[in-house]
Amino acid sequence: MGLVARVVEETGIPTVTVSTGRDITALVRPPRSLFVNFPMGNTFGRAKDQAMQTKILRAALDFAVTAKEPGILEDLPLEWDEEFFYFTGEATPEAIARQLKK
Repeated sequence: MGLVARVVEETGIPTVTVSTGRDITALVRPPRSLFVNFPMGNTFGRAKDQAMQTKILRAALDFAVTAKEPGILEDLPLEWDEEFFYFTGEATPEAIARQLKK
């Protein structure tokens, strides 16, 4: 989604992505992104949790207005209510170098 967001931004339309993969998002460098430390596939929280989904959506819409420059990755201070694990492998130097050239 970050790559699509960059293309959309080039047409003059501001974008905000919401991510659960901070390391991947940092490499892709979308114009504006909010990170939520939730399990993959739960970007807006649990199914049927309308309060959390609304909170994240409003934060994203506010961020579209308040972020004054592209390339910002901001962490939302939200917590998942149970422990979860995911692979946190490091990016290779080659992948980082390719992204920095963009």
